[in-house]
Amino acid sequence: MAATQHPMQALAAFLPDGCFEPVVDYLNHYKVHLTITKKRKSVLGDYRHASMNSHHAITVNGNLNKFEFLITLLHELAHLLTFEAYSNRVEAHGKEWKMFYSKLLLHFTEKNIFPPDILQALQKSIRNPSATANGETELLMVLRKYNTVTRTDILLLAQVPEGVIFKTENGRLFKKGPKRRKRYECIEIHSGLKYAFSPICEVKIHMQ
Repeated sequence: MAATQHPMQALAAFLPDGCFEPVVDYLNHYKVHLTITKKRKSVLGDYRHASMNSHHAITVNGNLNKFEFLITLLHELAHLLTFEAYSNRVEAHGKEWKMFYSKLLLHFTEKNIFPPDILQALQKSIRNPSATANGETELLMVLRKYNTVTRTDILLLAQVPEGVIFKTENGRLFKKGPKRRKRYECIEIHSGLKYAFSPICEVKIHMQ
């Protein structure tokens, strides 16, 4: 999927029912250039603030299911609102951003957009938003149940039992170890070196 700047009506295909108009209101009001991109390994979305020669710009991965797409977009809109209010005078994911993100989540959860399991998982984010997807593993695991294309051989690392050998996208083999704070310490089978993995890393269990 190539990166594309979508006309507003085309955006509806990426969003859950019932949220198109409020989303477009934000995008139009703040003159946002929204770009739908191909899958990126490191980020789900991105925000760049407006300058003298450009508008606010938000990118969101186009491979996300509709609920994950919306939540990622709200995460980036919270950055926009924070910049509008404070410019660069506050931390990127500080208390000001958390306040705006919480308000956006609360606003959209009141519109009966989300299924009950996502709604329940969102309550933690509303109370104390996390700066990255790694900090919202439980929410992402619920969200990805709604992927339209489900591969039974692909798991999130958080779903793999400790001690099991798994394969990454590039074919390297690791043994899953204990969780250290927010990441799992895993040992590469070939080298014996330790690596830290995000709980939401997509892997395959190695069948010997």
